[in-house]
This record gives sequence, structure tokens and C-alpha cells, in this order.
Amino acid sequence: MTKISYLPGHSGSPGTDALPPLAESVDYIASLRKPTAARVLMDARDAGRVAIQPRCGVGGHEEMKALLRELEDQAAPDILTLTIDSHTRLKRFEQALRSLNRAPADLNGYPLVSHGYLRGRDVNESVAAPLEVRHGSPDARILFDVAVASGITSFEGGGISYNLPYSKAVPLAESLAAWHAVDSVCGELAGLGLVIDRELFGTLTAVLVPPSISLAISVLEAVLAARAGVRCISVSYPQSGHLVQDVAALRAIPVLARTYLPPEVDVHAVLHEFMGVFPKKRGNAEDLIFYGALVARLGGASKLITKTYQEAFGIPDTRANVEGLRLADRANSPLLDFVKADEERVADELSWIVDEVADIVEPVLAAPDTMTAIVDAFAAGRLDIPFSASRYAKSEIIPKRDAEGAIRYLSTGSLPFGDRTRRHNSDLLKGADRKGSGGTGPVIGSLLTGLTDDINYFPTLFQEMQKQTPEETPKATQKETRKEDAE
Repeated sequence: MTKISYLPGHSGSPGTDALPPLAESVDYIASLRKPTAARVLMDARDAGRVAIQPRCGVGGHEEMKALLRELEDQAAPDILTLTIDSHTRLKRFEQALRSLNRAPADLNGYPLVSHGYLRGRDVNESVAAPLEVRHGSPDARILFDVAVASGITSFEGGGISYNLPYSKAVPLAESLAAWHAVDSVCGELAGLGLVIDRELFGTLTAVLVPPSISLAISVLEAVLAARAGVRCISVSYPQSGHLVQDVAALRAIPVLARTYLPPEVDVHAVLHEFMGVFPKKRGNAEDLIFYGALVARLGGASKLITKTYQEAFGIPDTRANVEGLRLADRANSPLLDFVKADEERVADELSWIVDEVADIVEPVLAAPDTMTAIVDAFAAGRLDIPFSASRYAKSEIIPKRDAEGAIRYLSTGSLPFGDRTRRHNSDLLKGADRKGSGGTGPVIGSLLTGLTDDINYFPTLFQEMQKQTPEETPKATQKETRKEDAE
């Protein structure tokens, strides 16, 4: 393997030396003679089908090309992914470079900045499908610049969704400002005739996320992006596991777009197949994959991010990825036109979701400075996400599945909900096993057990594991939870 080295560039980071001007990158992308991600999404929506996209990323350059080529040759996904390594996500470019030169297989993704934009273009030219960069960085400015120079036309993330679920100590004001810079460049590119698809990571922590939280965060990020000039926004939503709730949440996305975004912004709904604990048995995992694809179809999603039957065991191999793509795409079959959702129940669920989102976002959007209002709202708990890694979110929300498996609020924390919304969630949870959460509030051990059961929803449903009792919850975990509660 040839060792890679760089002289410091204008940013002091490898891979950013002498990046071409935006106009040259726009011309390069046009010369590729392949559709942009925004065009693929638009065509899929117009055709009434769900575009399919895998998750994938490895450290080595030739290995990354080979992986993408095999996925394309064997499964023909509509959009392909460059998942970025964790060093690059955190702007540890020198560490990424050392790992790339020493042992690229140790990297958990493709270090695009270290490889540089010329190699990025080489990857791009090796496949017919457009590429999206998926990463998890609170400050993606350098990565975005290299991605655009590489000819990549879709870029995931946002100032809230790529900070609070991943980072402990990055102030929200800093990540919001960094992502405003990214979105402003998207506005410049739109002025040059290139529309970048900006996908917002509504999955957040991906564990028991109530739909209105996911969508509220995406609405706020989308408003900021649109103001900065972004013209194509994909709002991703994490499959909860309850068909009516998931279909309603996906259908809520265009409703919210019409309410809060200008008409010139093209908005797409994206479903992430279930991101929680996956069943281990292959047949059960494949049932869940196909189920998720049907949910995407019924919800009118423009795109589906797929899973594989190996999810329960770690990073899937290429064969499993191919088979997951093929299985998900079968949900596009016209033979399945007979599959319908309960439209009355979907409409009712959609109405509640939209109302909850309005309660959360409208006080923030009414403030004169939206970014400052977002920071202040998280500090006060008026905005919040469950199970956040960040000290800048209170994580006071306690989600719980109702008797049918839909995700509700056991505790709404300091979210600005009215009595009507609180009563609605309480009423929906009355039929669920409340695990001892009586009139004085949840018992900690029982609450932890209930959350564990809710997280293990599908393995339990498939009878791969049994529900726990509070006594079965590890004592050390109960003790730690009680300690955190006391603090």
C-alpha cells in the first residue's frame, strides 16, 4: 500500500489542499452524467416507489470502491453511501491519516478528508449511483467541502441531530453555527445550479424516540437550512415498530413541510429501518426488514435506509448487505398494492403527531433569533431528546411503548405540552404494563426493566428472549440508575 501524506492546507487539515472552486465542482458533477441524489429522490417519489440505500463504509480506498461496485452490481441501490470513520467525524484528521497508513481495516468508515477529493472523485466515478456522506459530526465544514469537491450530492446531518446524540461536551451554539455554514454553501451551490440533498438525522438516539420529538428537531433544522438556501431537504425518521404510528409519522413530514417551509424547498420523507435491538434468527430479521420496507411504502417515503439479517451480530458483510437491499426493494412490487393501512387510525395518529410538533416548535420559531432560542429551549428542557449523550440536553423525557407497541410519553419532562396532550399519552399507556409506575411515579428498578423490555421489543415479539422482571435487572445497573436519579 502506498503511504499517503499531505502538506498543510488552508484549514491545516489533510485532504483540503487546493480544493477547487465551487463552480469547478459544479461543472465536474455535471460531467459525471449521472443523476444527483436530489433527482433520484424526486424521480422515486414521482414514480410512487421507495428508493433504496445501504449503510456502508470501510477505510481503504480500493476496498471502498470494491464494496460499492459489488453492492451496485448485485443489488442496484438507488443511492450509495460513504460512511465516514469516527476520527474524521471528530476532526481528528491526523489520527485518521495515521490509521489509514498503518491499518486501514481498523477504521470504522472511509476517511474522506484524509484520502482527499481526488480519491473521492475516483470513488464517485467507479459507480453509476449518486453518493451520500453519512457521518455523525457536530462540525462537518471541512468534510463537506471535500465531499462537494468529490462530486458527492447528498450530505447528512444537522446542528442538533449530529451533536446531542453523539457528543458530550460540544455546545449547541457551536454545532448550529457550523451547520449553518454548511447549509450556506448549499445555498451558494443552488445559485450555481446544483441542488445538494441535505438529509436531517431525525433518528437522533434511535432508541424509543417519540415521533413528535424526531420530527420537531427535524423541523427546526429544516427551517434553519431553508433560510440558509438549502433547496432539497430529506427528513429521516426512525422506524418505531408500530405500523400505524410509523405510517402516520412519515405522512406527517409533507404536512409539516407545507406548514413551516417555503414552497420552493423540495422535501422528502426517509425511513431508517429499525435501529434498535434486532432479532438474531435470520428469518425473523428478514421479516423485520421486509416489514420496514412495507412501512416506507405505505408512508409515502421517498427513500429507505436498509438493514441486514446480520444486524444483531455487528457490522454486516457485503453478501448480507446485498440481500437486505434486494429484500427491501421487493416491497416496491405492484403485486403488493393490496396491502393497506387502517386509514382512519393513521389519520388520527397523524393529527396528534402534528399537534405535538406544533406545541414543541412554535414557541421556538416565534423567537426573534431561532438559533439562540433553540439553545435556550434545550437549556430549559422545552426542547429535549431521550437518552442524550450531551450535557446540553436534559434527557428528562421518558418514553414507553403502549399496549400495541407504539412509543408514547411516560414523562414529558418540561416539554411545552398542554393538558390535552399529556392526558392523551397517559390514556394510551393505561393499557400497557406500567411496571409499577403508580401514583407517586415510576419505581426505578421497575422503570429500568420496562425500558429494557421496550428496547428489546422485536426479539421479545419473536420469542428470542423473555420479558424481564425487576428482580432480573442486574443489581449493579439498578444501583447506578438510583445513584443517577439521586444526583
